Amino acid sequence: MLELTGTTTLVTGASGGIGGGIARRFAEAGSAVAVHYHRDEGSALALVERVEKAGGKAKAFAADLSDDDECRRLVAAATAWTGRLDTLVNNAGVQPIEPLPGMSAASWRAVIDTNLTSAFSCTQAAAEVMTGGGSVVHIASIEAAHPAPGHAHYSSAKAALVMHARAAALEYGPRGIRVNSVSPGLIDRPGLGEAWPDGVRRWHDAAPLGRLGTPGDVANACLFLASPLAAWITGQDLTVDGGISARPTW
Repeated sequence: MLELTGTTTLVTGASGGIGGGIARRFAEAGSAVAVHYHRDEGSALALVERVEKAGGKAKAFAADLSDDDECRRLVAAATAWTGRLDTLVNNAGVQPIEPLPGMSAASWRAVIDTNLTSAFSCTQAAAEVMTGGGSVVHIASIEAAHPAPGHAHYSSAKAALVMHARAAALEYGPRGIRVNSVSPGLIDRPGLGEAWPDGVRRWHDAAPLGRLGTPGDVANACLFLASPLAAWITGQDLTVDGGISARPTW
């Protein structure tokens, strides 16, 4: 049921840690993976090479997803590559830290456009080519419900992504297109422990499962939602946070 051979998956922001993990997992399941990147061509090409060496199929595609036309061009190119598009994972995003007092409208728009508007545009374009149905997964965040200081623009965008998935599920469901979101907690990456030791320690202490998440944890959730196992699941947000959201805040 998690075998996706013969399908095509587009993962935006696949040159990063979480996106790369998602792309690899879909390739392992047999899907041809369109690896999107914006500036980091080296990482995208390295990921393609890794997938191909493991026997999978992947190709890198560049696009600036803050531009609506670029979003549509990306979806068209990924679809033309294999002649179909079955799954779209809207993972691309940025997470700058900037206090809300004094935040400029330009800073706000940059985060909203990259994290939210790009998903709107890519989903709209993907739905037009998913003529036999398909699956769209937005990568949101637990910050959609639990904002952090300095992340007002990011948290707002992620909260809107969760609602966009529900709204899109409602309107695209009659076409056989399912739309869900995945909300990860703190995901480990190289150097995180050194850059933010206090935060990592506090997470370890608070999380019921006692560890940070991995890109693979997020990838597995996405794969499930894209698979036939989730054939009757749409408009839902799947939290992947090691149980941290279950912890009381008082």
